[in-house]
Amino acid sequence: MLKDALGGYRGTAEEITRIISRYPENAEAWYNRANARSRTGDFRGAEVDYTMALKLGLRFREAVTAYGNRAIARAELGEIDGAIEDCSAIIDRRPNNKRLLYAAFMQRALLKEKKGDSEGAAGDRKIAALVCPRI
Repeated sequence: MLKDALGGYRGTAEEITRIISRYPENAEAWYNRANARSRTGDFRGAEVDYTMALKLGLRFREAVTAYGNRAIARAELGEIDGAIEDCSAIIDRRPNNKRLLYAAFMQRALLKEKKGDSEGAAGDRKIAALVCPRI
């Protein structure tokens, strides 16, 4: 696999699967395959791979991104509760990046709104505004 200019790996899910078959404990390979699957609309496969990558252990930055990406995949699959849990996992990790924290609160608010929890959604929006008031 080659890194592209943005630091991400290029390759198809099939190419990355070969790496996983040789190195099944490689969390980064699972993470990269999840990203490849998500790009092609295979949200079920992406969810499974993000879950495995998180279970095996990713560095902080990749773990936060994996939770966010898995939240998106779960939302696409209609798994709103799981997507909310993933947004909460980002918030619980308290990343220093205020925009990321803001995005996690706002995404969780949207998901809560979909569930009919307008009070919870309003609370998340309020906290998001406090975290990053200039957005």
